[in-house]
Amino acid sequence: MLAWEVLRAVDERGAYANLLLAALMAQRRLPARDRGFATELTYGTLRAMGILDVLLGTVASRPVDAVDPKVRDALRLGVYQLLYTRVPTRAAVASTVDLVRHTSGERPVRFANAVLRRVASRVEETGGDLAALLAAPRYDDDPIGHLSMVTAHPRWVVEAFAAALGGDLAQTRSALEADDQRPTTHLVARPGLIGSEALMDAVRGAGLEAQPGRWSPYAVRLAGGDPGRLAEVSDGRAAVQDEGSQLVVAALSRVVTVGTDVGVSVDLCAGPGGKTALLAGLLPGTRLIALEPRATRARLVSQAVAGRSNVTVVQADGRVPPLRPGSVDRVLADVPCTGLGALRRRPEARWRRTPSDVVVLSRLQRQLVAGALDLVRPGGVVAYVTCSPHPAETTDVVTDVVGQRTDVSVLDARAYLPDVDGLGDGPFVQLWPHRHGTDAMFLALLRRGGP
Repeated sequence: MLAWEVLRAVDERGAYANLLLAALMAQRRLPARDRGFATELTYGTLRAMGILDVLLGTVASRPVDAVDPKVRDALRLGVYQLLYTRVPTRAAVASTVDLVRHTSGERPVRFANAVLRRVASRVEETGGDLAALLAAPRYDDDPIGHLSMVTAHPRWVVEAFAAALGGDLAQTRSALEADDQRPTTHLVARPGLIGSEALMDAVRGAGLEAQPGRWSPYAVRLAGGDPGRLAEVSDGRAAVQDEGSQLVVAALSRVVTVGTDVGVSVDLCAGPGGKTALLAGLLPGTRLIALEPRATRARLVSQAVAGRSNVTVVQADGRVPPLRPGSVDRVLADVPCTGLGALRRRPEARWRRTPSDVVVLSRLQRQLVAGALDLVRPGGVVAYVTCSPHPAETTDVVTDVVGQRTDVSVLDARAYLPDVDGLGDGPFVQLWPHRHGTDAMFLALLRRGGP
């Protein structure tokens, strides 16, 4: 029932599954075993939704889009159990039919029961082989189409990943498969407030299993458990933050500017504030201005940096910042994007996003990075960051903007992450879940006024 509620909220109001699921489980105080199953069922169904709908379309007596949304989400949960879990067929069918009866009444029960039994029969006939179940194209004939089907990603996402990986289809498969792995929770020890060793001691003292971050000196990786139990997280000395996000902020803080600093830096798109808080700790002698256009997210930034005297939060659009051009030393431009780099954490995004979103967002991204370059002084540095590996949001944006200017040079971002392996040929950095165990963060470092 809980998983169904999350699916309905995602469908009806665009809720973020990772936030809502955690809140509901805490509210209802589910035992650990039930929490694990609810998490798998929710995230798994959202990840595989497009594939589940294809399969439902082959057995239902009406188009999937014509099925009542409440019934459709229940069927998705049932089909997911039949395809991907060890729940016995009879139990999966019975529990789903009961869910339909409870949420939609008696009328659609016969339809739901018939659909699920047809799916169960096909799963048994094919041994659960996805390629056979979905009539996926042969890999040799259409590798992109095949990978789209068997890894449950829209074709355009597979194409984008393949392009970002230089056409290496083996790496593309690994990247797609990594999206279906449950992500590890990463914590950040906020500099000046607590060290990573002290945070590690606190985590272990709370009975949670953890290990140091693989790349970031501020990171702790949890093996499980609720980080909200930690006093260090509750009081803001530490926070939940992907290690990839920590790395891109650390890289910006390590770049030495050319010329005399004015002592002011800007976080151009600050909400919800995690990167702002880390940057403030890494540049304690700098006045950091955090810009965020939306009031609710600006409040989140203020909460994240509470107690940091060197941060000023301003509700403003980063495209038209209330600052003089050429007046700051560093700008962090962590721009709005499709979020394709965080599909492990937000599985619904792969089906919610469309290629048209990329077109709209890439236009905004160009405006923001151009504005960031105008804002920084000669000799200063801009970090262009996205949580997406899509070339249209990463390399294409940077190449286009830099190509229109004569006052910008591209730094080799790898030099500022010297301990991180597998960063390719540069000058940009693209992190990957399957290589680095982080979200697929992209980083470009741009200096205004030449090297």
